[in-house]
Amino acid sequence: MSKNAKVLKKQDIPSLAEYIASDKCKNIVLMLGAGVSTAAGIPDFRSPETGLYANLARLNLPYPEAVFEINFFRKNPVPFYTLAQELYPGKFRPTITHSFIRLLAKHGLLHTCFTQNIDVLERIAGVPDDKIIEAHGSFASQRCIDCHKPFDDDEMKRKILAKETPKCGKCGGLVKPDIVFFGESLPDEFIKAIPNVAKADLLIVMGTSLTVQPFAGLAERAGASCPRVLINLDRVGSIGRRPNDLVLLGKCDEVVSKLCRELGWEKELMDLWAKTEIKTKSPVEGEEDEGEDEGEVKGEDEEVKVKEPATAEDLVGAITDAIGRQLKLDESESKTDQDKDEAAEEEAAKGTEKDESSKAGGKL
Repeated sequence: MSKNAKVLKKQDIPSLAEYIASDKCKNIVLMLGAGVSTAAGIPDFRSPETGLYANLARLNLPYPEAVFEINFFRKNPVPFYTLAQELYPGKFRPTITHSFIRLLAKHGLLHTCFTQNIDVLERIAGVPDDKIIEAHGSFASQRCIDCHKPFDDDEMKRKILAKETPKCGKCGGLVKPDIVFFGESLPDEFIKAIPNVAKADLLIVMGTSLTVQPFAGLAERAGASCPRVLINLDRVGSIGRRPNDLVLLGKCDEVVSKLCRELGWEKELMDLWAKTEIKTKSPVEGEEDEGEDEGEVKGEDEEVKVKEPATAEDLVGAITDAIGRQLKLDESESKTDQDKDEAAEEEAAKGTEKDESSKAGGKL
C-alpha cells in the first residue's frame, strides 16, 4: 500500500484526529442533516413522534407536507407563513457542531459543506458563504413565484415577523423564500457542486437519515480511498461497509467536541461558539421584555443575559398552535363571510318581494 494512501489507523476518534492533522487531509467535505440543528431547538421533519410532520398531522391540512407543497402554497400561503414566523432566522443559536464547521474553514480544511437544512445556521455561525451548498434552499433569499423577481431581505423579515403574506411589487404574485418545495427543482448550485464530493480527502456525514435523494447519494460519490465518517444517533446508509469507513454514534455536538479535544482545538471551538450567543437586554422594571434587538450595541451598565434555546418540543408546540389558531381564524372568517352572504341574499329577496308587491299595488 502506498505511504500516501488515505487510511485511518483504527476505527476511532484518535485515529480520525491524527488523519485530519496530517498532510494527507486537505479537503474535507461535509453532509449535514436536521440532526445538526436539533440541539438549537429546531425539530427535524420526519421523526415518527417528535418530528414536524407528525405534529402537523393533527391540524386541518390535506396532509402535513402540504405546508411545503408549491400548489397548496399558491392556494393558501397562510400555513407556511405561520410556520415561517416561528422558524425565521434570528431566533436560534448555532450549535457547537456549526462552530466546528466554522473551525474547519478557519484551518483551511473545509472544501464544501452540503446541507439539507433551511435554517441558515451555518451562515450565522460564520461559515463562508462560498463553502455552503444549501441542497434544499434556505431562508437566505426570496423571490416571486411567478415573475421570479428577488424580494428585499429587510422587507421580507418585516412581513414574516408581522405575520403578513409578502406580495411581489412588480406583478403582485406571492413571494416565497428560496426553500425548495415539493414540486420544485433543486437549486442549480447544488447540481453544479455534486462533483466536489469526489475531491474530498475526508467525507463527514452528520445528523441525517440518508433517505432523501439525491442528497443521500452524495455519500457514494466519495473516492474509494476517501475515509467516510458518519456522526449520527443511528447507523444509516452504506457508511460502515468500506474498510476505511468510521461510524461514530451519538449526538453531533458531543462527538465533535471529543474530536476537537483530540485535535487540540477545544478552546478554539468554544471561543467560536461563544461568539454565537443570542443576548437580550433585561427588561427595565415596570416594562415588558420586548425580546432581542438585533444589531443593538449594549451599554456597559446594561445587564445582558444569554437567551436559552427552546427545545424542539417547545417549538413544535408553538408552530402547531400558531397554525391551528390561524386555521380556526380562517374558518371563523369564512363562516362570517358566509353569514354575510346569506344575510345579503335575504335582504335582496325581501327587496324583490317589496318591488313586486309595489308593482302589483300600482296595477290595482
